[in-house]
Amino acid sequence: MTILKVEGLCKAYPEFALRDVSFSMESGSVMGFIGRNGAGKTTTLKSLLHLVHPDAGRITLLGKDMDRDEQEIRRSIGFVSGGLSYYPRKRLCQITDATRRFYPTWDEKMYRSCLERFRLSEDKRTSELSEGMKVKYQLALAMSHGAKLLILDEPTSGLDPVSRDDLLDLLNRTAECIRNFGVESASIKFDDGPVAKLKIKDGAVVISRVDKKERQRSI
Repeated sequence: MTILKVEGLCKAYPEFALRDVSFSMESGSVMGFIGRNGAGKTTTLKSLLHLVHPDAGRITLLGKDMDRDEQEIRRSIGFVSGGLSYYPRKRLCQITDATRRFYPTWDEKMYRSCLERFRLSEDKRTSELSEGMKVKYQLALAMSHGAKLLILDEPTSGLDPVSRDDLLDLLNRTAECIRNFGVESASIKFDDGPVAKLKIKDGAVVISRVDKKERQRSI
């Protein structure tokens, strides 16, 4: 089953443009975006999630059209972004209370399990969390509403080497729960399943490949 299909995606800015980006991702796989800074990786992710609106192209997620079924699709996706900012004085329990209202499929048992696994305290304010703990909190939210696709945008950005290794180990273990990953800019080893590599250069896809034998990729 094709879980994600992008056809002819275009997004133009004054000094940069995505040009006719097309690719697909099968259920049960991991896809990594590679490319230098400014190549268009984050713009591609933001465009397919409609965090910015593309100028052209068609995006199909989970068999549904993003233009027509955006709200339904959003409820089925988990999104984690390095460097994401929350209200600094809000406690985690307050953010969670606001978040769970958007997801009819919210799984409180899973959420509590994630808090325990990630060693997160809901009484803490977001300003008291390290960058690594903020990413872990995002993962806890993303994994607690039955997400069918998990999208990570530079989840290790700004982390020290030890925290980075800890987070990558966590993501490997998280793969046991959610098999469909779209990842940008991380080095991750998964124990099974196909790995797709998508290289973006100057706003265009230059390599798109699936490798079912090699299971470690720098992406």
